[in-house]
Amino acid sequence: MKFLLLLLNLMVWLASSQPPAKNPTTPLAPRNPLGVRPAPAKPALSDTEIERAFLARLAKSKIGPNNVRIRVSNGVATLEGRVNVLQHKGAATRMAKSAGARHVINRIELSDPARQKASQQMQRARKAQLKGE
Repeated sequence: MKFLLLLLNLMVWLASSQPPAKNPTTPLAPRNPLGVRPAPAKPALSDTEIERAFLARLAKSKIGPNNVRIRVSNGVATLEGRVNVLQHKGAATRMAKSAGARHVINRIELSDPARQKASQQMQRARKAQLKGE
C-alpha cells in the first residue's frame, strides 16, 4: 500500500514539474503519466520499397528467394510459397515486418516432409512432457 502511494505521489510530482512550453502556439505531443513523449512515427515506405527491402533480406537468409513470393499493397504484404522448415514461415513474417510492412498475410505452406517432421517433434515433446509429470 505504501508503495502504491509513493508511486502515485511520484507520478503527480513528475506531471506537475514539467517546464512550460516555449512556444504556446506549437501543439505538443501528448504525454504519458511519466512525462515521456513517444518517438515520432517513421514515414511509411512505398510498396516497392517494402518489397525491395524484403527481397534483400530474403536473399541473405537461409530461406532462399525462390521459395517465397511477396506482393505489397498499401503497406500490407502477402507472402506465398512453400518452405521445407517450419521456422522459415515465421522468419518470413518477421522479415516482412522489419522491411516496413504494416501488416503481413502469411500464406506460405509447409512441404509434406516438413509437416511430418514437425508432427514427429511435437509427439516427442508431448511424450517427454508426460514423462516429467
